[in-house]
Amino acid sequence: METVGNILGDKGAQVYKVGPGTTVLHAVQQMCAMRVGAVLVCDGTACTGIFTERDLMTRVILNGLDPTTTQVTEVMTADIACVQPATPASEAMAIMTERRCRHLPVVEEGEIVGVISIGDLVRWDSRNQAFELRMLTDYIHGKYPG
Repeated sequence: METVGNILGDKGAQVYKVGPGTTVLHAVQQMCAMRVGAVLVCDGTACTGIFTERDLMTRVILNGLDPTTTQVTEVMTADIACVQPATPASEAMAIMTERRCRHLPVVEEGEIVGVISIGDLVRWDSRNQAFELRMLTDYIHGKYPG
């Protein structure tokens, strides 16, 4: 069974963070530079929320807020769902689907050790399906050693 920790091991466990006083514009500039769709909002080691592309669209742009003066804490998602490295990938995907979110912080012993995205899970699922298809094809053609 593939776990969130396995997927983080493949992708890397880089955690992108901004401080609570960061403006939306600065956070978006960092997200674009790092090519990510979300950043955690943390004050030291305590993370209070996540700022995402969806937050930008629905809470900043649609409400006509100025990204140069609006702080991420005013528009971030504060109620964050988290997973652990041992969480099955399929469970992480179910959480994202249920909560309609695209990013889940990965927490181990109270510390954030990574962030998993829906893209990471889709890549995992795609590779998993391709492997199963190869195994079934080999079995049908008599190449399977069983």
